[in-house]
Amino acid sequence: MATLTNGTWVLIADGEKALFVRNTLDAITPGFEVVKKEEQENPSDYEQSANRPGRMQDGGAGQLSAMDDTDWHELAKERFADDLADKLYRYAHKGAFDRIVLVAPSGVLGQLRKTLHKEVEQRVVGELSKDLTNHPLDKVEKLLKKEFDPKL
Repeated sequence: MATLTNGTWVLIADGEKALFVRNTLDAITPGFEVVKKEEQENPSDYEQSANRPGRMQDGGAGQLSAMDDTDWHELAKERFADDLADKLYRYAHKGAFDRIVLVAPSGVLGQLRKTLHKEVEQRVVGELSKDLTNHPLDKVEKLLKKEFDPKL
């Protein structure tokens, strides 16, 4: 069970925003201080697509099948998670944190897991599959305290 001890970092992310925070108090009364904020502009897939999906010849005469187009919006989310994993590695390598909790929607959390360096993996003490990026920091503190309360 993870506890939010003093100095524990928390990454609160989705596919477009991330907040790196540090617990400056203790597990019973967490107090988060923002270390860094990251944002990426990621318009909808419709706005990023240049043209309609292609077509290819099917087996029959005069038959065409639609081909899936690249989902640029989803691709940007995956790349953002990869960038976050790189940033976490740089922070861990510099000794900025010994413990970290990852909070993100399941898709982002999964992408992060795939790309985390072993040096960061060893410091992950908890995960929460939720999107909390648009919550005020005091509410995030209360939610995480409830989730990772050492007395429960």
